Amino acid sequence: MYKDTITKVSSLITYGFTVLGLAFLIITKHLFASGYIGIIVQVLAAALMIWARITFGMRSFHAVANTTKGKLVTNGPYHILRHPIYVSIIYFVWAGVLFNPALPAIAAAAVITVSLIFRMLLEEKFLKLDYHEYQAYTKRTYLLIPFLF
Repeated sequence: MYKDTITKVSSLITYGFTVLGLAFLIITKHLFASGYIGIIVQVLAAALMIWARITFGMRSFHAVANTTKGKLVTNGPYHILRHPIYVSIIYFVWAGVLFNPALPAIAAAAVITVSLIFRMLLEEKFLKLDYHEYQAYTKRTYLLIPFLF
């Protein structure tokens, strides 16, 4: 019980760092890309987010990294990526920062990325406990970059 509380508090902290990082990028005008390639990457990241939200459904809206009721979702973008919603945020952020580079923005993007990866790993702890098939699922899907990692 104690470890679960620490894990859930940790996931809320990562959520907070992600929100603060995004707010910083919005305020400093580094979130949105300029140039065709950056805009295309952000449009594709947004499309991935929408596809993942539609595939997963309304049960995916929660601040704490934990599992939700229902079966393990392995179709749609979840067929390739284990956490396409988080991944789409990372792709969107880095497209904006790399096409509007500044050291504070790069630092914010790094904080967001580390926070979301940590959150993915926390979520996976609960997924392994709640879904016996999750271990096999992790062997055939990618965490962050399709076909690489």
